[in-house]
Amino acid sequence: MSARTVLVTGGAGFVGVNLGRLLRDEGFRTRCFDNFTTGSRADAEAAGYDEIVEGDIRHLEQLAEAVSDVDLVVHLAAQSGVPTSVADPVHDCELNVRGTLNALIASRDAGVQGFVMASSSAPLGPTTPPVDERTVPRPISPYGASKLAGEAYCSAFAGSYGLPTVALRFTNVYGPYSYHKGSVVAAFCKAAASDEPMVIHGDGSQTRDFVFVEDLCRGMVQALTSGAAGMVAHLGSGTETSIAEVANEIAVRFPGDVPTQHVEERVGDIPRTYADISLARRELGYNPTTSLQDGLDATVAWFREADLSGAAG
Repeated sequence: MSARTVLVTGGAGFVGVNLGRLLRDEGFRTRCFDNFTTGSRADAEAAGYDEIVEGDIRHLEQLAEAVSDVDLVVHLAAQSGVPTSVADPVHDCELNVRGTLNALIASRDAGVQGFVMASSSAPLGPTTPPVDERTVPRPISPYGASKLAGEAYCSAFAGSYGLPTVALRFTNVYGPYSYHKGSVVAAFCKAAASDEPMVIHGDGSQTRDFVFVEDLCRGMVQALTSGAAGMVAHLGSGTETSIAEVANEIAVRFPGDVPTQHVEERVGDIPRTYADISLARRELGYNPTTSLQDGLDATVAWFREADLSGAAG
């Protein structure tokens, strides 16, 4: 049998580049779809994608052409920042809601055999952790609301059209190639590598569930080939870690004294969260194995060796 082809929207971004490498190693044919506003064509080429297509998820006709002859779709392309969504909720909706709907329509019409959407814990809002699939969503940011809408459309397309969809709620993903991300580990590593202070919003007692990108990508491949339809599952480490602890762990991995700077808390940020990943373990065979220490070792080593002079902030 010929290798199945996977289309990855946002394939030139941080997670997409790491996923492209894994898919290639697993024997899939791969096609990257990206508009390169943040993702890098050079990174996509280095990931070994068989094809790289420039396009925008807001344009259905571009997606339809890219999906027309593929077997599986991973939908990563999105607006991924809470502060950005607060500043411009319309833009956030256009990318995360309309873009996801376009990807689903194109996939339905092409008859793809599996569709995975990258979601987040943000739809759940502030709640007592650990969060799981039974937690009632109460988003407090436009970003959380738009991701919840995307999950709902995935469920609707599974129910109405029989499209096998899985929405995966990522926790805080970190790892190599995250230089253009504003997430905690990436921001701290960029600051430390540039001899600048690590900026902590609030007192640093906020907690997150940090998952290494390789573990996350393996979970996506498992979901993509699971045959599940209309499923929502959390992918994380299942461990709660404070922002201050992560800052300390990163600081000791750089030479010299890496200072921290505390600023006001951000609107829409959640004080505590980590995920119960039991469903993904049971139904998808998901099994994250990378400790925070090992993951930070690999991430910091990549940032210390990378040339970030032309990287997006």
